[in-house]
Amino acid sequence: MSVRSAELASPTAARGPVHAPSTPVTCSCASEAKQLLAAVARDGLGAISPSVYETARVVATGPWLPGHRSRIEYLLSTQRPDGGWGGPEAYALVPTLSATEALLGIVLEPGRLPAPMVDRCVRAAGNGLAFARAQLRSLRVADLPDTPGIEVIVPFLVGRLNDGLARLRTSEVSGLDAWRGRGVRLPLPRGLTDKTLRAVTAVLAGERKAPLKVQHSLEVAGELAAGIRGVPRLSTGTVGASPAATVAWLGTPPVDRSGEYTRYLRRVITQLGGPVACVIPIINFERAWVVNNLAAAGLPLAAPRTLAERMVAALSPRGLAGGDGMPPDVDTTSSTVTALRHLGVPIRNTVLRRFDVGTHFCGWVGERTVSSTAHAHVLTALVTGPEGRSAWRTSAIDRVTSWLCDAQERDGYWTDKWHASPYYATACVVAGLRDAWAGEIPARPAAAIDRAVAWVLASQRRDGSWGRWSGTPEETAYALQILLYKAPLDRRMRAAARRGYAFLVAGQDREPVPLWHGKDLYDPPLIVRSALVGARHLAETTLGLLTPEDTASVVARIPRQRRMIMSG
Repeated sequence: MSVRSAELASPTAARGPVHAPSTPVTCSCASEAKQLLAAVARDGLGAISPSVYETARVVATGPWLPGHRSRIEYLLSTQRPDGGWGGPEAYALVPTLSATEALLGIVLEPGRLPAPMVDRCVRAAGNGLAFARAQLRSLRVADLPDTPGIEVIVPFLVGRLNDGLARLRTSEVSGLDAWRGRGVRLPLPRGLTDKTLRAVTAVLAGERKAPLKVQHSLEVAGELAAGIRGVPRLSTGTVGASPAATVAWLGTPPVDRSGEYTRYLRRVITQLGGPVACVIPIINFERAWVVNNLAAAGLPLAAPRTLAERMVAALSPRGLAGGDGMPPDVDTTSSTVTALRHLGVPIRNTVLRRFDVGTHFCGWVGERTVSSTAHAHVLTALVTGPEGRSAWRTSAIDRVTSWLCDAQERDGYWTDKWHASPYYATACVVAGLRDAWAGEIPARPAAAIDRAVAWVLASQRRDGSWGRWSGTPEETAYALQILLYKAPLDRRMRAAARRGYAFLVAGQDREPVPLWHGKDLYDPPLIVRSALVGARHLAETTLGLLTPEDTASVVARIPRQRRMIMSG
């Protein structure tokens, strides 16, 4: 599943006459919300799209696992006509390097694969090498997306590819003659070095223990990863919530005395039919985001009792990670705290204090870059807590508000390390600021919100959609949240929201575009679906697109403050 490159949306994109339905519609959002809550309440790994990067790493280091040929077929079938894999622009680099390295390894050591498949691997590897070399030569370190581990993954893969090219010179493989030259090597993007990778491997070699934050990308340690200490014993059997890291830790040949890790790998392979995801399990992340997306729209949370019980059980005094094997992070922790309150569990904000470093809230200890959406979620958690005002809480609200205003881009949007689209980041921040200042918003956050709304209005596309590279239902849902959530509406905002709603209704079942940051881009379908359902419901209730009977029933469930805004 790859994203095709397209033109970046112009802030002044022309807008044409797309209209919402003129007759009232019947709201089906409540039943969809109930189904989503039931889905995330079940024990499981979480729903997530397959990853080219992660699948290629499992191909390269875990050929002994079931489904090896199906993973190779997945890599061959997802290569783009230009020779690359993955998302647009620099988002293609990591998946292309990973897939090309894995296929080159197959070409050099085909094992028992059928000759026609090996021939296809030769062609795909050659095209991948050409694409990778061109992209590596054109990119600077500043061009690279802020995806997890990219500063070590790219040097690791480039080094592995150069080792493969050196082996190619003495091999009898045909079809890759252009890559046999002694001087043929792939460069790193300008400004990127292997210094961080060497530092990580030196620590692992010296201490023979892997810090928790390193384990998600443990595969970059190569042979050092096998059996390294520091990996927690988890019921899910994962290392770093990563199939690639788990395979690397098992080593070659694999050593799994308990069988837990092999069972985890077989489980994630079965879930997607061969390919694997780049981060799994994601159940903690998935539950919190689904609940909050639905609750923000005023939808009833008809959730099974087990949902809140399992979320409470997962939350510890140290916080909560997005999935087993990763360090607790402030984003998942604050979002889970807010979600539990929506479900009727009055969790206090005490757990957030350990992430407060004074100037801002850190995602986890040793975080490389700071997240705007995590700060927005912290802000919402701070202001919705059951405890009264305190000096720390008041200070934290002021500091987070100031940090978010400082982080706004000149054109009015925000960006973030967890998502490729500025519409997601901007929706999170605008919602957080509106949550924090329920009454009269102070001048600075009010001006920040106004700039964000102006940016959304200016960047709407001709068909009523919004999107970074092309108009997507997901990004349109976030734009609608910016326009409608706790917002007094003017005529222009209403008109834009109606056109966006029309696009959302028409396109909500289209194939999703991966926009979330893992080691490469991925799609969490239940989370995205909850954003679509929530935005649709928000538009229907706010813009009067429901039948009178539906409107009466849903308005009764919307918090009093939002009813006042809507009636005013």
